[in-house]
Amino acid sequence: MDNRTARFLKTRFQNYYKNAEIGLPDHLPNREWAFIFFDDMPDKMMHRHKAFGSPGETLDYLYGMAPAHVYNSTAYYEYPDARKMNEKNWLGAELIFDLDADHLPDAPKNYADMLELVKKETFKLMDFLLDDFGFSEHEIELVFSGGRGYHFHVRSPKVLKLGSAERREIVNYLSGRDLDFKYFFKEVPMDGEFGTGSKMFKGMKNVPLKCTLVGHDSGWGRRIALYLTDYMKAECGKRYKKDMFPELRKYEKVGDTTVKKLINLTNSENGLKDILEKGRLDFDVRNFKDIAAYFMRESVEDFLHRFGASVDEPVTADIKRLIRVPGSLHGGSGMLVKKLALSELEKFDPLTDAVVFGERPVKVTVIKPFSVQLKGKDLKVEEGIQEVPEYAAVYLICRGVAEYGHRRNQPGPV
Repeated sequence: MDNRTARFLKTRFQNYYKNAEIGLPDHLPNREWAFIFFDDMPDKMMHRHKAFGSPGETLDYLYGMAPAHVYNSTAYYEYPDARKMNEKNWLGAELIFDLDADHLPDAPKNYADMLELVKKETFKLMDFLLDDFGFSEHEIELVFSGGRGYHFHVRSPKVLKLGSAERREIVNYLSGRDLDFKYFFKEVPMDGEFGTGSKMFKGMKNVPLKCTLVGHDSGWGRRIALYLTDYMKAECGKRYKKDMFPELRKYEKVGDTTVKKLINLTNSENGLKDILEKGRLDFDVRNFKDIAAYFMRESVEDFLHRFGASVDEPVTADIKRLIRVPGSLHGGSGMLVKKLALSELEKFDPLTDAVVFGERPVKVTVIKPFSVQLKGKDLKVEEGIQEVPEYAAVYLICRGVAEYGHRRNQPGPV
């Protein structure tokens, strides 16, 4: 990035910060701040150990300096501006989750598709935070990072003193690491007319057993119930009976008789409903507890891909992390680091809703061909001098594929 380009970006960022609504953190005087300035690009040297005593002081600094990247600490410190970390006196830290497309397996290269995939992962994590951990919505802050993903800030008093080891355990839970499926399936005595209460088995120790799914109504038990019922519906939807349940047929305890009973259970009026609502797997199949556990072990990769949350473990485990400030701009895209209500995520389109610059035409010199979707438009530029809307110029420059203005000996638009 040459000096003229850096000045252009700084001017546009400064104009934004003049009236920006910055999501200042709670306990502002206890937060460390850090910045990367356009003069430091592309080396991205970070200036940190900065602290502010008031909102006005913070906002004046952002407007005056117009940094490319703005961060504050997830931790609270007694002395946040101390130059050495061990002198800051750590007081606690938010629980942070970072979902970034870089950490998702087989993430698409197309930016729009990438953002759509990471949004799906964000919904999965939201489910864990609200349902499994029981955090309330007012304890959770959701932020679009301005780049390739989302951040969750959890500020419940219950998490502020957690150490790195405890935070890693949370990540392990979210990812489903080391799940042992045998503990989710249990055989218990039948009750009712043909169970422990019947005259036939009264006083006997060996009464008929039924298989149940432990914790079917919450957490990983609920996810297992959904996975099993979806699998059974999909298999019974196949045209030929011989093609149904191939994964289970690999198990030595599963033959045609068991498959027939699975089909009958799936097609019965309350079979799948009983699994989802009661955790009931008590149809007439011997050792079904072992069969179900086997199937889940064999399907674990697909199961965790569907239900596990892919978060950046080092970010969550780090109790002294720096993270982007809501309301600031991302120097790698020029897009807004946008705070969202949880209810806004479904309709949020970052390629439109996080674009803050206008339509004013700006000439840039494109260094290499590039394409992106912004504000509902497909933007495709070729090498050379191009005239594009200001929002596109800022994005292209921040991505490092263009310089501001035109350069000599460069071809113009065709």
